[in-house]
Amino acid sequence: AEGKPLKAHYRHFKIETVQGIDDYLMMREVIRRRYSGSLATKLPLPDLILVDGGRGQLNAALEEIGALALKIPALGLAKQFEHIIVPDRPTPIVLLPTSPVLHLVQHVRDEAHRFAITHHRMLRGKGALRSALDAIRGIGPARRTALLKRFGTLSRISQSSPTAIAKTTRMSVSQAAVLLDQLRRTT
Repeated sequence: AEGKPLKAHYRHFKIETVQGIDDYLMMREVIRRRYSGSLATKLPLPDLILVDGGRGQLNAALEEIGALALKIPALGLAKQFEHIIVPDRPTPIVLLPTSPVLHLVQHVRDEAHRFAITHHRMLRGKGALRSALDAIRGIGPARRTALLKRFGTLSRISQSSPTAIAKTTRMSVSQAAVLLDQLRRTT
């Protein structure tokens, strides 16, 4: 609104239907999920869809927009030369580097990148917090927390005795010995 981002309307999409990396199929999935289903009723339609990519990505988005019978104009912003790709126009629009329109479009693209990168870093950070204990069968969140609270580090856990592990986790000494063996192999 008023030329400012509506951050309440920002959404992340975890790709669900595409195997491997396929920009065009991923673009179609995101367009389909954003503009159909429950999100379509919760969020207003935009005045314009700006696709981060060239003609291929734009065409994939337009095909999905058409399949959903929506009438939303879309443009692409090709990365390499910052050309604006327009449907049904064989050549891109090339704006001067000082153009306010180019600066606006770049700002929108850069904000989308910032949002995606921040989310990706947060997800990667959560993965880094995972412990080698998560890979050991029989260790759930409660036992992992108890072990880390009692011993502090994976190194101290692996140096402890099966009896100390058993007492901390309420498992048998033989189960604790198996857990220690698995932990020592992974760390």
